[in-house]
Amino acid sequence: MGCLKAVIQEDYESSQNSEYRSICLHSFSDLSHVSAATFMYLLKDSYLYGTHKATLKFRILQQQVKSALHNAPQPGPFTYIVQCMYIVPLLGHSHAEGFSHMLISSLRHLKSMESVQEDFIDAKCLAAQLVLDILASVVPHEERILVKLLETFDIELKDMAHALYGSKLDFGDVEKTREHLKQYVQCFMKSESYVTAVALITRFSIQCCDESFLITLMGSNQFKEAEEWAAFMGKEMIVVLIQKYLDIKMLKGANELVKQYDLTEEFPDVNYLYKESSLKKLAEKGCWDVAEVRAKKETKLMEYLVYLAMEAGYMEKVDELCQRYSLEGYANSLVPEEVFCRSDYLDLKTLILEEIVWVDEIEGLLNATSYIEACKIIGVDCEWKPNFEKGSRPNKVSIIQIASDKKAFIFDLIKLYEDDPKALDCCFRRIMCSSNLLKLGYNLQCDLHQLSQSYGELQCFQSYEMLLDIQKLFKETTGGLSGLSKKILGAGLNKTRRNSNWEKRPLSQNQKEYAALDAVVLVHIFHHVRGQPQFGVTEGRQVEWKSHIVSRVNRSCSPLRF
Repeated sequence: MGCLKAVIQEDYESSQNSEYRSICLHSFSDLSHVSAATFMYLLKDSYLYGTHKATLKFRILQQQVKSALHNAPQPGPFTYIVQCMYIVPLLGHSHAEGFSHMLISSLRHLKSMESVQEDFIDAKCLAAQLVLDILASVVPHEERILVKLLETFDIELKDMAHALYGSKLDFGDVEKTREHLKQYVQCFMKSESYVTAVALITRFSIQCCDESFLITLMGSNQFKEAEEWAAFMGKEMIVVLIQKYLDIKMLKGANELVKQYDLTEEFPDVNYLYKESSLKKLAEKGCWDVAEVRAKKETKLMEYLVYLAMEAGYMEKVDELCQRYSLEGYANSLVPEEVFCRSDYLDLKTLILEEIVWVDEIEGLLNATSYIEACKIIGVDCEWKPNFEKGSRPNKVSIIQIASDKKAFIFDLIKLYEDDPKALDCCFRRIMCSSNLLKLGYNLQCDLHQLSQSYGELQCFQSYEMLLDIQKLFKETTGGLSGLSKKILGAGLNKTRRNSNWEKRPLSQNQKEYAALDAVVLVHIFHHVRGQPQFGVTEGRQVEWKSHIVSRVNRSCSPLRF
């Protein structure tokens, strides 16, 4: 009873209603003489008296219900819960669905217990009657609860027939029951309640639709239900579904069905097409190392990876793959100008960036700091070597890029920290803590957290002033900084080098250009939208920006507030 006491104790003690509290506690600890109605109303009161948030209260109460079902409910826990399900709608719409899920879920751990098997069998008929009452709108439960009842009580067609026609059944009674349920299926299909319709069709073997139903399900993005219905119909419909998946480029789903139903002979190319699709998605995210591992040294897939790298304009990756897997002949057979078109992406020439300065010595650090301090607005970004091992700590931040609209500095943090951490700390405090310098970023919280994790002993990465996260001004934009750049400046960013090795020295010129572009584009986006109301930024909001741009983060890495 400790869990329930935690939920209700504070309010009970404050009201000093000890008599009621004793009744409630006793009712949960011994259900042998507690009716389903009494149990449900006490459960609702326990929820209402609770002082925790709703999710936590439901979780605690669910544990309490699980325990209570071991305390002699009559005639047994499964029958008792069905009786409770008839009471739940009387508690009000706001509680009905949540309490129903709680009650049904509480039965899962009991299904394997031998001592309750007789009650489970007896309860199936009562549960079937409840399903019929829900279908007939006699008992108002959500359709999701209906489906959950069917699954939890494993209700079969004969159980539904018993509920309709009694214990002595003729063969015709079962078929009449199927026809009776078919009418409900057709109603659910008409009202576009496809999840419930498919649940009834597959559970009770109801034949009432053809291939057009599959098309309807897919058109409504009900792919799980489409697969369940196709499996119910048999191999011929599964083949149709796979072909439709291929037509709309859903290669993962097609590949899984081909494997699940051993249809490689019918679809010999699906697995390879799926692998190609996976490599393309990884390449678009810049996860080249992961893509290389996934290719598993298969020559055709490695060639495709070379093609993707060339298409992205990532020629150093092309050279790297060709040398590692002896694919020079294949690369030479491709015409780079015909493979990729870089005009889709923004470049530094378009932004008229005058210079990229690599900073890895103290003298360069001092000069860069002086230049940056004279600016009014800068873009800030940083990069670190990706770590693709799940659950592992991210690598140390390798570089930080700071740019005006004309000049970009790329600081080698690893080397500068090794050479003179005090000078690094002093210079970056002058930048990061300057109240005269507006620092722009995209998803700043992530970058600043990572800097603090990497160089926590430096004060320069513990507090900041005048920060503005560009992402916060465009909540409706998808596609990250590249998507925002495309929306505002007319062209996106080529992100294929995002997950390259940023600890490698020297960085390639392409890596430097990529890094610089991520910082420079922030300044151009800011200048472009400032004062333009069609982008959601108005003169009147500039005061509001200033109320958000002063943010601080301490050594404990508490979340930033913008």
